Amino acid sequence: MQIHVIQRNDSLTSIARAYQTTVNDLIEANDIPNPNQLVIGQSLVIPIIGSFYYVQPGDSLWSIGQKVGVPYQQIATVNQISVNQPLNVGFRLYIPQRAKRNAEFNAYVEPRGTTVAPNLETSAREAAPYLTYLAPFSFTARRDGSLEEPLLNNFPAIARANQNVLMMVIDNQENDQFSDELGRILLNDMTIQNRFLDNVVATAKKYGFRDIHFDFEYLRPADREAYNNFLRKAKARFQREGWLLSTALAPKTSANQKGKWYEGHDYKAHGEIVDFVVIMTYEWGYSGGPAMAVSPIDQVRRVLEYARTEMPSNKIMMGQNLYGYDWTLPFVQGSVAKAVSPQQAILLAAQNNVAIQYDSKAQAPFFKYTDDSGKQHEVWFEDARSIQAKFNLIKELNLRGMSYWKLGLAFPQNWLLITENFNVTKRA
Repeated sequence: MQIHVIQRNDSLTSIARAYQTTVNDLIEANDIPNPNQLVIGQSLVIPIIGSFYYVQPGDSLWSIGQKVGVPYQQIATVNQISVNQPLNVGFRLYIPQRAKRNAEFNAYVEPRGTTVAPNLETSAREAAPYLTYLAPFSFTARRDGSLEEPLLNNFPAIARANQNVLMMVIDNQENDQFSDELGRILLNDMTIQNRFLDNVVATAKKYGFRDIHFDFEYLRPADREAYNNFLRKAKARFQREGWLLSTALAPKTSANQKGKWYEGHDYKAHGEIVDFVVIMTYEWGYSGGPAMAVSPIDQVRRVLEYARTEMPSNKIMMGQNLYGYDWTLPFVQGSVAKAVSPQQAILLAAQNNVAIQYDSKAQAPFFKYTDDSGKQHEVWFEDARSIQAKFNLIKELNLRGMSYWKLGLAFPQNWLLITENFNVTKRA
């Protein structure tokens, strides 16, 4: 596949002609929300086998091969040129499809309210073929060791139909906030802890969960070792059932990082105990903060490179957002940005006739616009380029795969690019 960035005077017809595909294929592959008003800077995934590369100043066949991950001799052969042939700037080379490695993918799905919205189940059905795990969010632990169940509806059936491992996500929230006191009770009161684990096992058997995933956050620093010991006990218990154990971890860059979100999470211990971890490498740009990329790749890299010093890389799943935010400017403390899908962001840019820019350091697209009331806005989101950069990082660091927060916001390019880069592992 090819990623094409819209330039001035581009049309779907001219793009289709250039890549020897059809307008309908372009629209279908990208679910293009604005086919009659393309935005400068908008990225499209071109559904072709392999890709094209235009020679840049200073390029050689060898350097191009290094850049695209294909032996330069193979590039020469498929393009019917000599390996020693000088290359003119602008010359188009066909790059054959690269070999794909296996990887695992998880996606959380979060029903809210008293019913599951139909579009949420539709989103899960559409994503499930590309997933190893499907994770309804979430079972909430109670102070007496019982569990409050989420709305599951057809999610277990969707997982079975798509050979997904159904992931049982359990958190320590009270009143929609992570509770250190609830964590303290579950991790230190052995009578309640044992009752809690009994309830987890019974519930997992009832619904067919085969990965138990603890998302315990905002723990007291004093409970760090208690959490490690709890995971050791849980691992022994779940192993007898043939289940996996995984955890969600805050994005740390050092073992002694301060702050309530970080100090209760021991990367080294989790790497030794659990089968895999999901590191929440997103929310640098968040709804209650100033405008910036949600998951800037330079920050994501810092976290993952540190994590690899504490645990095997094949136990690490990179966390990835499926959304962006629309901030009203200037940022005012206490204000809340609106979540937008990549498709909604493109429509916003089209409706306001503004170009999409791309931050090369963050590897993320953004734009600014003025609304009907004269207020300035800044939007950061994800596109084909930003997700491809993350997939490249997964391969570079030899990570287990990627975990998405969360289904329900459309990003069709993401799923296309999974199949271009990886063979999705199915464990069911």
